[in-house]
Amino acid sequence: MIWWAAAGGMVGTLARYGLGMWVGKRFGTAFPWGTWIINISGSLLLGWLYGEFTQHNLSPALWMLLGTGFCGGYTTFSTFGYESLQLMERNEYRRTAVYVLSSVIVGVAAAAVGYIIS
Repeated sequence: MIWWAAAGGMVGTLARYGLGMWVGKRFGTAFPWGTWIINISGSLLLGWLYGEFTQHNLSPALWMLLGTGFCGGYTTFSTFGYESLQLMERNEYRRTAVYVLSSVIVGVAAAAVGYIIS
């Protein structure tokens, strides 16, 4: 079962890297849009997957591949913390507050929406 998580994690990590690079080039790096978009979309996806798995009793191997593996490799709480610290070090307290609060509030809301639409 661990191999399913590893395979999903590899794909999720590559997706995070690719999307993060694209968003950074497209929107700049003054605000950590890449990580924000990745974490919100990952929360939406994980909420949807959770709904699908709880309502349709899908395979545990599929959960390991997509939920634990892909979503775990795709989303990044550690980068969220690191980028929050960087904003604070630059004395961008308002931007830090917006980033932290919107990440948590919108992330949880996205997970709920994902669950509801499953």
